[in-house]
Amino acid sequence: MPPTALDRLNRDLVNCERCPRLRRYCAQVARVRRQAYQDQVYHGRPVPNFLPAGDPAQTPILIVGLAPAAHGANRTGRMFTGDRSGDWLFQAMHEAGLASQPASVQVHDGLTLHNCLITAACHCAPPANKPARVELERCSAWLDATVAHLTNLQVVVCLGRIAFDAALKLYRRQGWIAGRRGLKFAHGAMLRLPGAPTLVCSYHPSQQNTFTGRLTRTMLRDIFTRARREAGLKSL
Repeated sequence: MPPTALDRLNRDLVNCERCPRLRRYCAQVARVRRQAYQDQVYHGRPVPNFLPAGDPAQTPILIVGLAPAAHGANRTGRMFTGDRSGDWLFQAMHEAGLASQPASVQVHDGLTLHNCLITAACHCAPPANKPARVELERCSAWLDATVAHLTNLQVVVCLGRIAFDAALKLYRRQGWIAGRRGLKFAHGAMLRLPGAPTLVCSYHPSQQNTFTGRLTRTMLRDIFTRARREAGLKSL
């Protein structure tokens, strides 16, 4: 199958140099690897969108995360792959019929996505998991470009407040909303708009949420079950 427009976008994204601080940090982490990963070659660059099986342009669900983990996606080169956040995320997606298996260990582990695409507000691993505002602004161009290629987008799922803010800015740039329209971030919050994808909010599956019980596996699975329903996909 020849490369799609989203494949070409990913190729350009991986070579992005817009944020020197983040590029230096990603490369530094790749050089000074964790002891458990000393035998591995880190990706150490911007992490591309995780595209679904089939024609990615027809994807009805877009999942927006925060940023790659330094020793997760920055190591493996695939969104939410190789860290505990991904363990939670893909188990919930698998139970909702959006992922072929419940674990995401490395790029060639056989995991495929169904009817969804995973992107991020920031495609480079940031120090302390906190990208600067200007870095998020620069990376927003990749989110715009991704959405421009999704011809059947029905639902946007935001994982955490930073992803939520990035999505609201996207909606404003697209002309889908003016201002915030009174929507506040909360787990399970949802915004339906005529002529625009439904926005669904979830807590991020980070350890600070999962270890404390703020986010349970049932809560996360229900978000993706709702996303399926809002996208008009058949129930499992």
